[in-house]
Amino acid sequence: MSMSWESPYRLWLLIGVLGLLWAYLFLQRRRSRYAVRFTNLRLLDRVAPRVPAWRRHLPAGLFLGMLSLLVVGFARPTADVRVARERATVMVAVDVSTSMLATDVSPNRLSAAKSAAHGFVDDLPKQFNVGLVAFAGNASVLVAPDTNRETLDAGIDRLTEGVTGTQGTAIGEAINTSLEAIRSLDAKAAQDPPPSRIVLLSDGANTSGRDPESAASDATEAKVPVDTISFGTPAGYINQGGGRPLRVPVDGDSLRAVAAQTGGGYHEAGSSEELRKVYDNIGTSVGYRTERQDISDRFIGVGLLLGVAAASGSMLWFSRLP
Repeated sequence: MSMSWESPYRLWLLIGVLGLLWAYLFLQRRRSRYAVRFTNLRLLDRVAPRVPAWRRHLPAGLFLGMLSLLVVGFARPTADVRVARERATVMVAVDVSTSMLATDVSPNRLSAAKSAAHGFVDDLPKQFNVGLVAFAGNASVLVAPDTNRETLDAGIDRLTEGVTGTQGTAIGEAINTSLEAIRSLDAKAAQDPPPSRIVLLSDGANTSGRDPESAASDATEAKVPVDTISFGTPAGYINQGGGRPLRVPVDGDSLRAVAAQTGGGYHEAGSSEELRKVYDNIGTSVGYRTERQDISDRFIGVGLLLGVAAASGSMLWFSRLP
C-alpha cells in the first residue's frame, strides 16, 4: 500500500516520543543502580516487590506506541483505497460460433464460458445493470442491461451455437451492439451514460461484420473500455460432417488490439479454471475503483486502543496510571 502524508512536518513530533523512550530507559537504569546499593534486601522486596520484566515495561511500551500512532495520525496519512462503485453498466458479450464447440476445454469452450459467466455476473454488485450479447456472424442482445440477475442467468443458459443465425466471428458487431444497449439503458443514458464496460469473450479473429478497430474507436469515444478474453488452446478442433476434424486454434490478435485501443485489459485462458480466475480479476476492477483517502482514523483508533491497554495494565498490576 503506497502511503503519503498531507502534513508530513508533523512527523517531527516523533522525536519527542523518542525522547520519552530515552528518558524511560535512563530512569530504569538509574532505578536498577539504586536497587543494587540498597543493602536491606528484605525491606527492598517489601518496598519494591519483584514483578516480571515484561509486565513492568509493557504499560510504558503501549503508552509510547499510542503516542507514536497518534503522531502518525496527526500527520494525516493518505493511501489508495478500494471503494465499491455505486452504479455502472456491464455488457457481457460471448462468442457462440461453431468453433466454440471445440472440446480442448472440457466439456467444450461454450459450456465452460457459460459456467464462468454465471459466476462473473453473480459476483458483480447487485446495483449494477448487466446485459448479455451473443455473437457469431452477427450480434444480438439476448438480455438488455438490468439489475435482474435471474433474467440474466436465464439468458446465459440460452447461449447456444447458432443462436444468432449466421456463422462467423463478428467482434466489431459485438462491440457495436453492446454500445447501443448501453446508450438505450434509459432516457438519460444517451446524454449522460453511467460508467460502463464491455467484457467480450471469443476464441478467434474477426471474420465478418464491422471492423473491430472501427468499433473500438466508437467505444473509446464513448469512454467504454473493452476487456477481452481469448479462450481456448492451439490444439482445439471440431468435427465436421462425416467426422472429419477441423482445427480451430485460438487466435487472440484481434482481441488484444481491441483491448489496447479502448483501455481495457486483454486476458488469455486455456481452461475452465483459468477463465474463472480471469473473470474474478475483471470483476474486481469493474466493481471497485481506487481513491486516495485520508486513513488517519486507522492510526488514531489503534493508538487509542493501545492507550486503553496501557492504562488497564498499569492499574491492574501496579494500581497506578502509566
